[in-house]
Amino acid sequence: MLSKRSLVGIRLSFQTLAVLFFMLIGVSAYAVDPAVASSDEAIAAGKTVFNANCKQCHKLDQKSVGPALRGITDRQSIAWAKSFIKNSQAVIASGDAYANALYKEYNNTVMPAHEFLSDGDLDNLLAYIEYGDKVDPTAAAATAGGDAAGAGAGGGIPSEYLTIILGVLVIVLLLILVVLGLIISVLTKYINKQDLSEDDKEFISQKSDVSKVFKSDAFIIIVTALVVALVAKTAIDGLYSVGVQQGYAPAQPIAFSHALHAGQYEIACQYCHTGVEIGKSANIPSANICMNCHTHIQNVGGKEGISPEIQKIYNAVDNNQPIEWVRVHNLPDLAYFNHAQHVAVGGIECQTCHGPIQEMEVVGQHSSLTMGWCIDCHRQTEIATEGNAYYDKLVQLHSTSKDALKVKDIGGLECAKCHY
Repeated sequence: MLSKRSLVGIRLSFQTLAVLFFMLIGVSAYAVDPAVASSDEAIAAGKTVFNANCKQCHKLDQKSVGPALRGITDRQSIAWAKSFIKNSQAVIASGDAYANALYKEYNNTVMPAHEFLSDGDLDNLLAYIEYGDKVDPTAAAATAGGDAAGAGAGGGIPSEYLTIILGVLVIVLLLILVVLGLIISVLTKYINKQDLSEDDKEFISQKSDVSKVFKSDAFIIIVTALVVALVAKTAIDGLYSVGVQQGYAPAQPIAFSHALHAGQYEIACQYCHTGVEIGKSANIPSANICMNCHTHIQNVGGKEGISPEIQKIYNAVDNNQPIEWVRVHNLPDLAYFNHAQHVAVGGIECQTCHGPIQEMEVVGQHSSLTMGWCIDCHRQTEIATEGNAYYDKLVQLHSTSKDALKVKDIGGLECAKCHY
């Protein structure tokens, strides 16, 4: 059988090209558990849960801070997936081999527990993970320019789009190289059958010099273009991350544990952050509020003496000096946000924006708090109107629509709502 050679003398076959093609585009096929819902309603509801709790660390088809999620019900059972989402630490501690392999692969990073998610939330989340937002590489490459600005508002251009574009370009270049190699091979065989002079035969039969390929202008231009594209992608992602403090968790003057207070002792957030239901800001508690409890509680777990951290509260009160807490969540001055509107009127849980605060020893910024993140929430969140007279007239105006009343329907996307 005649072999086909490229410009650099590499033997080509259909099997080799197929393997190379699938390695480059990274296509994966998953056998989704048939018990996972595939309805549009479940996928939409699951996307809301994903954006609120998972988006910061996970992508569907790419590794991020954590593993790519799509195909989880093929790799593990639905029950396992739900258990891991609710409390990954418990699954790891049980000795589960797959969970411990993930734990080691991602540098002993532990995913926060999501005990507050209901079974229905988890069903919808799995529906979105398996069926939601599947990307067509060709369509993504064609529309990436138009969608990049909108996607960037949510925390930067999605890296999967640019990766797909670069992958398509590499595939096109390789296909061109293969076609040229085949053409040369066919022409060489045809010319060799002709009556040629010795000089012509010597020219036709000469061996390819691989070093010349790497020194050629075309190769240098291609490599330069790829390097420029990668540098540009990195620069664009960096620019879109300016001002985004997601993950910021500064050391505080007193080692206050939310896991102890809000988690173990279940102290309501509103007890300390008293302004959250009546004002714009969730004010930082004063030492006087701390003393409501710590007048009597002087140490942790019934230990003798005064804890060094609690002593700092006593010192602040005795010296009439405020505790200089370091602010974690800080919106720019151009953005207006009202806690009372969201907590008292909208009924939004603190964890929706701040993450599993009841599990944090050191509080960090859980969400990106970008404009795109807020707008996405306004587009997806249905308004709890039942028993809330605040929305009565709005419900009447919306009664002709078959869709649920969402924040976007009551002006949630108007610029002046947040930028005044």
